Amino acid sequence: MSKRTIVTMPGDGIGKVVLDETLRVLDAVGFEAQYVHADIGWKFWCKEGNPLPQRTLDLLEKHKISLFGAITSKPKSEAAKELDPKLADKGFVYYSPIVGLRQHFQLDICQRPCKTFSGNPLNFIRRGPNDTIEEPKVDVVVFRQNTEGLYGGVEWTDPSDQVYNAFMTHPKFVKNFSWSPKDELAISTRIFTKKYSERIIRIAFEYARKFGYKRVTLCEKPNVIRETSGMMLAICREMEKEYEGIQFNYTNIDAQMMWMTKNPETYGIIIAGNMFGDIVSDGFAGLIGGLGFACSANIGKEIAIFEPTHGSAPKYEKLDPSIVNPIAMILSACMMLDHIGEIEKATKIRNAIAKVVKDGKVRAYDMLKLRGSQEVLKQGAASTTEMTDAIIAEL
Repeated sequence: MSKRTIVTMPGDGIGKVVLDETLRVLDAVGFEAQYVHADIGWKFWCKEGNPLPQRTLDLLEKHKISLFGAITSKPKSEAAKELDPKLADKGFVYYSPIVGLRQHFQLDICQRPCKTFSGNPLNFIRRGPNDTIEEPKVDVVVFRQNTEGLYGGVEWTDPSDQVYNAFMTHPKFVKNFSWSPKDELAISTRIFTKKYSERIIRIAFEYARKFGYKRVTLCEKPNVIRETSGMMLAICREMEKEYEGIQFNYTNIDAQMMWMTKNPETYGIIIAGNMFGDIVSDGFAGLIGGLGFACSANIGKEIAIFEPTHGSAPKYEKLDPSIVNPIAMILSACMMLDHIGEIEKATKIRNAIAKVVKDGKVRAYDMLKLRGSQEVLKQGAASTTEMTDAIIAEL
């Protein structure tokens, strides 16, 4: 059997560091693959005016599966200042390449597991009866709609007359915003479609059934955002009838952020639109150790990209040895292994991580609650490579 080809996209900052360490773990567990590098990220924006070159899209189209490190994104005005002067005033506009990937390949399903590792000193704790200390076990999987909503990119500053006149047909726009000069307006849309709302809701319910989750929660804001959140709620209400034994309820995003620190163990599967899914998944990630443990998958009908949810952390990029925690990237690779049917290997890696975390002999600086700098290595923190070595040793 020929080796599977995996497209590797290191991206920016610490992306290359954590991706390289992850490939060492995949080798150690016996996963045989050919890795093909693809260009993505900030330096390609600065040099070429495009952080997501066509050559990278072509590789993904061909090979279908990718591991992605991290990306640097900056606001439009800041990005323009860093563009090569030779490219200035030629119409180049910066867009986040990961958002671009999601929309180009319709990677509409974003799956973000947030699960407690026993012994992690960063796990959420709370006070219980009689001043006892409780450490609730968190086992949440957030299903975030990945291509629509506020991240859809349909927005304007100083909208054209055609756009402005269309908004002027809405009585609430007339009442609340017509006083503003048009050139002082910035408008972003929140567009949901029934097709892709139904798709993610169905996949979330099926996941709950397959893996024994008893509760599915829609986290939106249907009491205020009545059309878009309301449509998702209506679809959930209809679909729950097909899944006997799975309890469905919905929460408002603001209330959910409070309840997750009161009773996180009561949640299982969470469904949300793009922005609210981003927020709630980071919230739950904070309860299981932070972004150093937060993995994710971007899945479409043909192509899937697996990435940690942390950023590129450029301030740590040039530290030698590196101090960043590679676990989120390694767990993202486990999600990739699950996706392509290598479940046994994924389980072995997760078990090795769990053993390292529980033993507590090797901990990254974030697990020791230290401020990130080269000095943490003198304070007992493991380097990135040492964390990976410990995981490989457990394999």
